[in-house]
Amino acid sequence: MANNIALIDAHQHFWQIDRGDYGWLTPDVTALYRDFLPDDLEPILTGQNIAKTVLVQAAPSVAETDFMLSLASTHDFIAGVVGWVDFEDPNAAVADIARWAKHDKFVAVRPMIQDIEDPAWMLRAEFAPVFEALMARNLAFDALVHPRHLGNLQILARRYASLRIVIDHAAKPKIRNGIHGPDAYVEWARMMGEFAPLKNVYCKVSGLLTEAREGAGLHDLKPYLDHLPRVFGADRLMWGSDWPVLGLAADYADWVKMTREWLGSFAPSEAEKIAAKTAAHFYQLQ
Repeated sequence: MANNIALIDAHQHFWQIDRGDYGWLTPDVTALYRDFLPDDLEPILTGQNIAKTVLVQAAPSVAETDFMLSLASTHDFIAGVVGWVDFEDPNAAVADIARWAKHDKFVAVRPMIQDIEDPAWMLRAEFAPVFEALMARNLAFDALVHPRHLGNLQILARRYASLRIVIDHAAKPKIRNGIHGPDAYVEWARMMGEFAPLKNVYCKVSGLLTEAREGAGLHDLKPYLDHLPRVFGADRLMWGSDWPVLGLAADYADWVKMTREWLGSFAPSEAEKIAAKTAAHFYQLQ
């Protein structure tokens, strides 16, 4: 069953370098320093039985969100777009949310929290109008965080209990350090476990291979993968690739193969949720 199950890729990116707003993307990141656009991904999706994708921001700019929405308008496989707004200019952010909400594929926003020095940044009182605008328009919030942010993310989730939140890449645990190394599995598992009662918080099974050692396989990821259903259940877990960043660690097909093998241990109804149904529900994909 898991070998045939349709997937929704709930986390992928596109970029066009000459647009100039990808500050993190420099020539020394050789494997990623080129354009990645729909024509690069679409044949891969077809070959792997991927039904739809969610396109996620990769630059802290309003212009990139306009760019992503333009791609979504001309490519049916892009079912949703997670954009970026300037939380530090709440009036502009609220206006941008109102403008983009008219597009039926605009589903969420994502500030690049992992790159912000203050771990409590997300809790600033002046951001309240932005979160309220998201809730008023039934939009979601992608949390690009590291384990050090999880305590504050719990506070945020309780403060805005009607806001749908998804933790990107399972908060990027340091899998490469091993389960007994620094920032080890036990501490990450404890912190993630505290989200179990927070029913507005979901989690993406994505980005894990790039946090593991070179050449890692399913065995290396299993302690992390197996903990997530215990916390979130299949109803709050969704699969994603993090393509093309995934290419730093593995081919798309390799990650799909690992995913299908892992999903084979679930009841079919649970596997279908993680593979596609949770993402469709969370992002309210058409």
